[in-house]
Amino acid sequence: MVNLERPLRTDGNLGGHFVTGHIDGVGIITKWERMGQDRVLDITAPPEVMRYMVFKGSIAVDGISLTVAGVTKKGFRIWIIPHTFEVTALRERKVGDAVNLEADLIGKYVEKFVSARSKG
Repeated sequence: MVNLERPLRTDGNLGGHFVTGHIDGVGIITKWERMGQDRVLDITAPPEVMRYMVFKGSIAVDGISLTVAGVTKKGFRIWIIPHTFEVTALRERKVGDAVNLEADLIGKYVEKFVSARSKG
């Protein structure tokens, strides 16, 4: 199953974060459990993705814009509300599945800006 969304129109409202579709790495689902009506998903991620991971920041998992609910050294946690679970391809995923990850674009720009400024 593939998750598809329409592109943002120039006169539209932004309801998530900027997702370009460029994959930064592949993660593995390590935990998938129900918490009340929600679902909790733990994903291990490679260092090239983890460097941009911040609590309450954004991450795209298989193209779905989500909020980071927790960060560890090797992975992160997301909470999936019932609506997101029902209308996305996440409902088909299980422990052990690989997922495409795209780190927050703003974090990448900030890193590049700070790096350029520090080099002088």
